[in-house]
Amino acid sequence: MSQALDALLDLLDLERIEENIFRGRSRSAIVPRVFGGQVAAQALVAAGRTVPEDRTAHSLHAYFLRMSDPGAPIVYTVDRIRDGRSFTTRRVVAVQHGQPIFHLSASFQTYEDGLDHQAEMPPAPDPESLPAAEDVLPGYRHLFAHPGIADRMLEARAAVDLRYVQEPPWATAGAPRAPRSQVWFRTNGKLADDPLLHICLATYVSDMTLLDSVLLAHGRGGWAVGDVVGASLDHAMWFHRPFRADEWLLYDQESPSSSGGRGLGQARIYTRDGRLAISVIQEGVVRVPR
Repeated sequence: MSQALDALLDLLDLERIEENIFRGRSRSAIVPRVFGGQVAAQALVAAGRTVPEDRTAHSLHAYFLRMSDPGAPIVYTVDRIRDGRSFTTRRVVAVQHGQPIFHLSASFQTYEDGLDHQAEMPPAPDPESLPAAEDVLPGYRHLFAHPGIADRMLEARAAVDLRYVQEPPWATAGAPRAPRSQVWFRTNGKLADDPLLHICLATYVSDMTLLDSVLLAHGRGGWAVGDVVGASLDHAMWFHRPFRADEWLLYDQESPSSSGGRGLGQARIYTRDGRLAISVIQEGVVRVPR
């Protein structure tokens, strides 16, 4: 296991300070706030620790409410909404400096057989045929707003091997193209056989690139280039089938709409053998600087 992955797992290992109250540490993201994927993953960890082990998360719905402070801990309070025979529902509020910064609702279910169909996996090259981030990001330094951005991006993504199928938005800024992108990802090291852990790691990664497709439609390079400013507003995920976050997953993303200073991204995450594992939808603020 890489040191970066070990540090990320430590970040997700929340401290229990009361029966339904947990405390998580924070670290700076690429921008001066806590990475949204970290908050969502920590909130799901808090919810999962109040649920019987035989129930697996099948959906989450979350809102980012306020700017988060990377220099302060985050307190997660879990509300045990429902404990049914098949489904368990939890609500989590994340608080910093006495104010809620994030709200998550999650549902868990015991395993059962049922009807089964899925959307077909789109074509994509093998992940091993694509360059790793450390091999390509330094070549984009001249495009970024500041020379240290490439190093900050590499540090922020060191726990995850994330490989773009097409060129990322900052590489083609100024040239609009189809609002669709694909990345392969997996953790940089093996994980324990804990389904909740794999779901939380996928939740963490899901916030990294989903709004890229919004930028592509308008030829914008993103915050790294400095031609847009933005932040996540809400995030929803549905976990359809078992998967491992330490094995290659294809993140197939697109943007059906942007308007009113907001952009919508939607995506499907497939296992390498073609099983649809996760569906994701996210809306974010996407503004052109004045």
